[in-house]
Amino acid sequence: MNVSKNYQICTETVMDTSDPKILFDQKGRSNHFLHFHKYVKPNWSLLKDSPQQRLENKIRQIKAKSKDQEFDCILGLSGGLDSSYMLHKIVVEYNLKPLVFHVDAGWNSEIAVHNINKLVDKLNLDLFTEVINWEEIKNFQLAMFKSGVPHLDVPQDMAFIGILYRFAEKHNIKTILNGGNISTECINPPLNILYWPTDMTQVKDILKRYNNYKLKSYPFSSIYYSKIWIKFFRRIEVFKPLNYINYIQKDAIDELKTIYGWKPYSQKHFESRFTRFFEGYWLPKRFGYDMRRNQLSSLILTNQISRLDAIEKLKSPALDETVANNEFSYIAKKLDIKTDELLNYLEMPLKFYWDYSNQKRLFDIGEKIFIKLFNIQRGGAY
Repeated sequence: MNVSKNYQICTETVMDTSDPKILFDQKGRSNHFLHFHKYVKPNWSLLKDSPQQRLENKIRQIKAKSKDQEFDCILGLSGGLDSSYMLHKIVVEYNLKPLVFHVDAGWNSEIAVHNINKLVDKLNLDLFTEVINWEEIKNFQLAMFKSGVPHLDVPQDMAFIGILYRFAEKHNIKTILNGGNISTECINPPLNILYWPTDMTQVKDILKRYNNYKLKSYPFSSIYYSKIWIKFFRRIEVFKPLNYINYIQKDAIDELKTIYGWKPYSQKHFESRFTRFFEGYWLPKRFGYDMRRNQLSSLILTNQISRLDAIEKLKSPALDETVANNEFSYIAKKLDIKTDELLNYLEMPLKFYWDYSNQKRLFDIGEKIFIKLFNIQRGGAY
């Protein structure tokens, strides 16, 4: 396989050379396509023998571990499709008693709030909400903008992980249900675009350079805490039930709409106003990468959309010009900066994770170990 120097698009997916590490074989098939068929598909729980039976066995184990407790598990509900459908399935079909937890990082869309309320009300569940200190997350967010790197969603992502894991630990809940899934997320975006959010060496370097505000209560989460302490010392398991279910995106949306009056989003992860701006506008405009490429390619590989339909979708921007301009003004106002300052961050020289202190080599070693021992690799699907 050779690295493509000129523009090229995978003949099987819509991944292209906007991913600088993409490789192609002689048939024009990308390394993403080949990796899915060689490593992901053979290990997909849904495609192994008796996935329904194995899921039911797992549910029984979860209930046994939580015997005599108020909750069987904890589930982070964002209002997005994955977490919403997962909650619906595990309560309605498997009778689990989840502690439904929501982390409010200040960027909830109106649709997300609507969807969360509709689900918990209809299912007669209590909702626990943790609100992150806005001044802290705002200043963390501004530091990321000032750094010039593409992975601007780190403050929000880390808050979700850190708070959820700490809550599970505090209340001695041994199972965390996660909506990550192979069906819609089997292809990861390039590492230069979405770098490891739990690299605390990098986070500390960026905050030291670009932030003067003390983050006293922010829930930082290192790779050691999330992958080692939680798993091996606290014996808390992260389980992804959607990998055992025939999870078809369109069917799931229709089911949630019919039962709960759930409202869909124009793109995956758009339940957050910031993520909508970041993935729908900032990344394509500043870094030339469209997150829809890995999202649509995942759907192609799991037979949910044709490659031709995916190519057609990519002809239009994720956010039209009017919406993008409104979001640009909204983000600037929310962060208490002028639009000119935000524009300056958009136009400043590009920076990437390697421009700051990082533990990339350690993460690479750790990933190889986790793949070998637990078949866990980078990305929320696995």
